[in-house]
Amino acid sequence: MNGGFHYPVDLILDDNDTIMARFSDFPGVTFGDDADDALVRSVDLLETILISSIDDRRDLPAPSPAEGRPLGGPTLRGTMKVAVYQAMRARGWRKADLARALHVDPRQVDRLLDLRHGSPVAQIEAALAACGQAMRVELVGMAA
Repeated sequence: MNGGFHYPVDLILDDNDTIMARFSDFPGVTFGDDADDALVRSVDLLETILISSIDDRRDLPAPSPAEGRPLGGPTLRGTMKVAVYQAMRARGWRKADLARALHVDPRQVDRLLDLRHGSPVAQIEAALAACGQAMRVELVGMAA
């Protein structure tokens, strides 16, 4: 994946020796005992923000340049679900349109777009295909 839903995280030492994590592209903050903990917690923060944006049918901003900051993003399944949402928006579709295209009850589309619901990958792939999209996963090495 191209990291299209990974946003730069600002890590700021707080006055009580915790680390505050915030996304410059979204409101909201979370805290961790150290930078690693704050980055782990930022996943939940970002998914909460994305869920709210999807529920409110808002456009998602493109990530700002990282400029040396760490990147935070949703889980892999969450990333796939955000891709479905973006593909729907690009087509001008609402949830009902995707439900018709998939021949499913609209409540299934609600679950499909819920980043915390454990939708099967096959359902997510079918939704992407209905929107004329496919997802490619790329493995990259991690710094030690």
